[in-house]
Amino acid sequence: MLKGRHIIVGISGGIAAYKIPELIRLLVKQGAEVRVTTTKNALQFVTETTLRTLSGHAVYSDVFAAVNEHSTEHISLPEWADLMLVAPATANVVGKMAYGIADDALTTTFAACVARKPVVIAPAMNDKMYSNPTTQEALHSLVSKGVYVLDCADGFLACGTNGKGRMQESESIIEACITALTPQTLEGKQVLITAGPTREKIDPVRFVSNYSSGKMGYAIAQECLRRGANVTLIAGPTSQHISSFLSFGEDNINSLTLITVESAAQMAQAAAEHWSKADIGVLSAAVADFTPVQVAREKLKKHPGQTEFVLPMTLTTDIAAALGSTKTERQLLVGFALETENALENAYSKFRNKNLDLIVLNSLRDEGAGFGVDTNKVTLITEKSKTNLPLLSKQEVAVSIIDSIESDFLS
Repeated sequence: MLKGRHIIVGISGGIAAYKIPELIRLLVKQGAEVRVTTTKNALQFVTETTLRTLSGHAVYSDVFAAVNEHSTEHISLPEWADLMLVAPATANVVGKMAYGIADDALTTTFAACVARKPVVIAPAMNDKMYSNPTTQEALHSLVSKGVYVLDCADGFLACGTNGKGRMQESESIIEACITALTPQTLEGKQVLITAGPTREKIDPVRFVSNYSSGKMGYAIAQECLRRGANVTLIAGPTSQHISSFLSFGEDNINSLTLITVESAAQMAQAAAEHWSKADIGVLSAAVADFTPVQVAREKLKKHPGQTEFVLPMTLTTDIAAALGSTKTERQLLVGFALETENALENAYSKFRNKNLDLIVLNSLRDEGAGFGVDTNKVTLITEKSKTNLPLLSKQEVAVSIIDSIESDFLS
């Protein structure tokens, strides 16, 4: 996502600056080219040698230094950059940036960058400084100028107190950079996504389920958020997490509503409740087709001489068919088909019977595809086209699915 991107990393003088070398390493690992600018105080916490070694470029820390590559480094760097990241951003630097004070290498670079290139800011400071009305006013002012401002995290602070003032972790900062560089092509769209497995209870200790990890649905949710959509994610039991989606402050976070469910009935009810407000529905969850007719109140015990156990089951609600039957002209519905035989025939049957606009077909017979892995190999089927994709990461598959929705239905 960051391959070939030019990123300025601006470091101000807070204790969280010690984390930035690792952040630079991760940005470079993702293929970004990084140049660093700092305040002089930042160099009390991290050395120029470290920053120069990791970025591969000289550090811009002094406006008048004779070693600067250009006499107006604060102008040439923004011309080179695709994005500027300020991390950590102290209360002092936040105030300067908000009110146009440019008196050092970092703030002069910011002044030349803002409103021309995307800027991401990751504040870090004492909790009392963060909650100071003047600091909050400055942060809101930056948001109004189009800056992506991350929220501070709660936790133990360097001053020995607990509170809201910690800099977000590198994962969230990198996600913010990717979002800032992604065209907001779904801005204002409401997207409903289902993800993960369902569990159908047998008794208090057992259930029927499947191997779905939820990775595909979460990747789709992440890509929609990157493109500016408001996402309602209905997720069955899964170890996937959304912490990196929620790092922006309230002023400029793309809305994410997470609804956790367990059973197919709960997922169907949640989907039905939110479908009328959605513009796009993406049903990637592996929903159980059957559920026990009755849930035992006590643990079922085996008996001496017993050789078999019969579990009466009934059909669950077909969520795709239910939403497809109420779909309006303004809505798009995407379904998934995981097949082990007659894959294309079964996918086309589901596509038509459930009134879908797009169906994503994958097979357990394809190596590297299906449950629990980070890759997938899918075929995208619409009324007019069939596109076979190679084996890709699930994040890349998510990009392809959303690209298909935009090009075929929203352009």
